[in-house]
Amino acid sequence: MTLRYKLVLLLSTIWLASCGIYSLRGISIPSGINTYFVEDFVRGIPNCPVDLDVESAEVLRRIIREQSKLNINTQEPDIAFLGTISAYNTIPVAPREGNTTSLNRLEIGITIEYINYQNEDDNWKKPYSAFQDYDSNADFGALEDDLTDAILDDIMERVFNDAFTNW
Repeated sequence: MTLRYKLVLLLSTIWLASCGIYSLRGISIPSGINTYFVEDFVRGIPNCPVDLDVESAEVLRRIIREQSKLNINTQEPDIAFLGTISAYNTIPVAPREGNTTSLNRLEIGITIEYINYQNEDDNWKKPYSAFQDYDSNADFGALEDDLTDAILDDIMERVFNDAFTNW
């Protein structure tokens, strides 16, 4: 790579970074958006684990903290996320002979509301769901935390992408 090419690449990068939008890992956050708040979610159903509301919100906080330059602000954030746990179900998915199943599925549904206090046209509310299958002979109690973690990571990664990408 020639010195001239490196210089053009460096100047182009600096110019793009100064255009008012910063980008990490393919995300775009408009200038002026510096702070966020994720309220503990609401348990909208009675059959989910007691701490799923707090755990869900914490996963989203962690992803935003790790994948953006935004700072948390509980008083007057630029953007906010509200969530409601809407589903927590275990269902059989792979029937087998003898009226039993070989696989069960844990499915979690969460409705997320994104509020942009600087541009109300960007506000949205969307349902998200994800699932993990597990062996029906396994002890669900022993697997539940790992299954829940994987599901929440999947959902909150999609929430993050919907909030901070313009695809």
